[in-house]
Amino acid sequence: MNTQDLKQKFGIIGNNPLLERAVDIARQVAPTDLNVVINGESGTGKEVFPQIIHQNSARKHGPYIAVNCGAIPEGTIDSELFGHEKGAFTGATEARKGYFEVANGGTIFLDEVGELPLSTQARLLRVLESGEYIKVGSSKVLKTDVRVVAATNINFYQALEKEKFRPDLYYRLNTVPIYLPPLRERKEDIHLLFRKFTNDFAAKYRMPGIKLTADAEQVLVNYFWPGNIRQLKNIAEQISIIEKNREINADLLLKYLPQYNSSNVPTVLRTDGFSAGSSFDTTDKEIIFKVLRDTRAELNDLKKVVYDLVSNATGKINAVNSDDVQIINRIYNAGGESNKETSALSFHTPALQANNGNAQVIEVEETLSLQDKEIDMIKKALRKHKGKRKYAAKELGISERTLYRKINEYKIEE
Repeated sequence: MNTQDLKQKFGIIGNNPLLERAVDIARQVAPTDLNVVINGESGTGKEVFPQIIHQNSARKHGPYIAVNCGAIPEGTIDSELFGHEKGAFTGATEARKGYFEVANGGTIFLDEVGELPLSTQARLLRVLESGEYIKVGSSKVLKTDVRVVAATNINFYQALEKEKFRPDLYYRLNTVPIYLPPLRERKEDIHLLFRKFTNDFAAKYRMPGIKLTADAEQVLVNYFWPGNIRQLKNIAEQISIIEKNREINADLLLKYLPQYNSSNVPTVLRTDGFSAGSSFDTTDKEIIFKVLRDTRAELNDLKKVVYDLVSNATGKINAVNSDDVQIINRIYNAGGESNKETSALSFHTPALQANNGNAQVIEVEETLSLQDKEIDMIKKALRKHKGKRKYAAKELGISERTLYRKINEYKIEE
């Protein structure tokens, strides 16, 4: 079965290259008996991939058990996984089989494996190495033949550094890693998913379908989606049930998108698929890059225009009065002075200096502070649209909600 057939069979929607790669790895590793770890943020659909692996393996006729390790109390996790004997602890009125005994000959999916206590990790390591385990309250060694597929949303490297996860278990589990990208890295798939969900809910609740306006589509794609696909599906269901108007514009959609503190969200992804903390969310970075590109282009254009205006064919500077000099230099230096130590970019630009009624070109070093330029662009957009935030946000390529946050954050007076 090829990748596209697998996606169709398991209801996987999207054409993002990282998603395609994840499905392809699952397809290739399924016939083997290798252990697999699925990395991805909460809500990215990690629970589908163990089923792909199990149903395309030689164990497909054996049991498949999914265990949420984070939902089981620490005091009972060993009993749940490995079973216990009668009288092993208070309340153990009869012997009980554990998941590893029940899943013998099949596949066990350990979701949120990073939440396992260290003592349980030692037991799990023994199972992976030799297939042996001991029930709680017993001394008899039992054997099981189980394939383990694990999933986690934690950064394993951080957990290893903090000694919250055993290195030997990590290397034993992580034979084949599969990385699932967050929804914000699958922008091309967001509208496809939303349309699929709303169509499903329209059929389920026997209501007309939902249609997004162009500005609403832009908001949908640019939102950070901290809850990923799960959050997108929930919002699609809310809108399908609550809204009588079946055409949803940006203002209406924003009411369903909660503001999220970007400082709590990891957004800078390393090449190994793990996240590193960042104080900027995706939208912040996009507007900063846009500001830098636009500002640099404007300055380069302005340099040429000013030079053409004030120079003659021989390249000498024509006479320019002091007022004109001040105006030109003010344009060059738009955005104000910035601290050289905190500026992210600096370059030289020609400026004019009055000299007895004439002008001469001098080289001055200009520094661009990301924050100063962002503030300047926001102010320009607000002035251009006479304080109308909706149109200013559209001009800047960000959501209206993000613009509100930045106005408050930078204390911009309109």
